[in-house]
Amino acid sequence: MSREAIDVLSHNRAAWDRQAAEQREWSRPVSREVIAAARSGDWRVHLTPRPVPCDWLGDVRGQRILCLASAGGQQAPVLAAAGAQVTVFDLSNEQLRQDRQVAARDGLELTTVQGDMRDLGVFDDAQFDLVFHPISNLYVPDVRPVWGECHRVLRSGGKLLASFYNPVVFIADRDPVYAEKGLLRPIYKLPYSDLKDLPPDIVQKKQESGEAVVFGHSLADLIGGQVAAGFYIDGFYEDEQPHPRFLVDRFMPTFLATRAVKR
Repeated sequence: MSREAIDVLSHNRAAWDRQAAEQREWSRPVSREVIAAARSGDWRVHLTPRPVPCDWLGDVRGQRILCLASAGGQQAPVLAAAGAQVTVFDLSNEQLRQDRQVAARDGLELTTVQGDMRDLGVFDDAQFDLVFHPISNLYVPDVRPVWGECHRVLRSGGKLLASFYNPVVFIADRDPVYAEKGLLRPIYKLPYSDLKDLPPDIVQKKQESGEAVVFGHSLADLIGGQVAAGFYIDGFYEDEQPHPRFLVDRFMPTFLATRAVKR
């Protein structure tokens, strides 16, 4: 199959269905103990490997929260146990199944909806108080529609908590020979696309192995795009990769998180 023939949406849905079935890191439901602690007021959620700062969320009781592209039985059930009114929106039904299973197991109320993060047309304008969007927009070729939809579904003064990779992770040659020598060899220009930038045989291997297709967006789109959509950024932090995949991960924090407010 040629790269032009790839249906990104269907391919990435299948890739995440598979990850959920295998219960990989971001597809492993939280335990009963975590939910019990959240009900008692002891809880934390993650945009990046370390917990989100407490003052970024505050008291979530009664808050209408959209967990966007954030299924997997982790963040949404914790927020629901903490007292929020939670809706989970995700491309992968198997990821959503993880949230439904935790909700059924622990008697939680949450709603799950399947769909493309770039189109939140199933929701009304100003329906939510907060959108929680952990690293996932690397799976769509254009991130700006995501920010536009987040802005639309949030009430005035509502917050968008989002995270993404520092785009520097996408620019280097991934041949392990260079990493072994401690060398970074930049060969890809941002914005990056697996479909555009990788050799056809590597794209074919990703298809055959069921690995998700990814896109590396520029900071102009990741951060500037939020501002252009009508948000102002009032919080920012970086985080380290606990299990470095690329050489650059060893030298700088490669996770970025933003808190943005709807004007």
